Amino acid sequence: DNLLLSDPLLLPAALLISSHRSTERPKHVSKMAIGKNPKGKSKKGGKKKIVDPFLKKEWYQLVAPSMFSVKNCGKTLITKTQGTKIASDGLKGRVIELSLADLNNNEALAFRKIKLCIEDVQGYNCLMNFHGMDMTRDKLCSLIKKKQSIIEASCDVRTTDGYIVRMFCIAFTKKQDNQIKQTCYAQSAKIRAIRAIMVKCMTEVGQKGELRSLVKELISAPIGQNIEKEANAAFPIKDCFIRKVKVLKKPKFDVTALMEWHGDEGNDVGQAVEPVVEETLLAGSGGRL
Repeated sequence: DNLLLSDPLLLPAALLISSHRSTERPKHVSKMAIGKNPKGKSKKGGKKKIVDPFLKKEWYQLVAPSMFSVKNCGKTLITKTQGTKIASDGLKGRVIELSLADLNNNEALAFRKIKLCIEDVQGYNCLMNFHGMDMTRDKLCSLIKKKQSIIEASCDVRTTDGYIVRMFCIAFTKKQDNQIKQTCYAQSAKIRAIRAIMVKCMTEVGQKGELRSLVKELISAPIGQNIEKEANAAFPIKDCFIRKVKVLKKPKFDVTALMEWHGDEGNDVGQAVEPVVEETLLAGSGGRL
């Protein structure tokens, strides 16, 4: 210290060392209590049992309307009734999309998709009603080609039983016989005329009867052929289809109206009975001739 005070050059360094020593605080060493945080201790409640979710579910049969040849068209799954959560309420309103080939056992109609909505649940049977119709994408893409015009039209139709249905129609121009020109584009005036014919035909079909009669005509598909015949006066067209059908508005739910969809429609569903053969009595067999 006497040396530092005597030498003026070493004095600032000495002051710094002494100030640094005074500001240093002793480090606080914390020790953890032994046995307070053991690794093997399990969490509160323990591990939950893994239960198979399908044990809480039950299967319901899907019943299609009687206009289709296959009535039992599939099954659907739902959680069993528990407390205030009723299973049938969860099923009502479900929309099922099916192929018309499966519903009518006809592979030629595989390009048609039918939408059916669950309206009522009776026991383990779900009674369904018509909800819409569509075309598969591959069929639609196979129709669209170069060097021809696409003509599309849509209209809203109200059936006699109170359903509001939106129908979409599609058609394509075709070459005339012995045509040399490669393209067959239609002028805009001709397209407007064909579109007007399409709308007229669709409204006539929709408004003349109930939704059931409309669905029957849509399944059998004569509407497209009728439009083709009428439109040939304006311009020859081909591949005319009702591309899509949407049910926009339904009347108030009525069980009796739904049961008409699932009735026998007046068809005889009994087994054929063999004709009764009249027995002729022979002479001398105890009976009169």
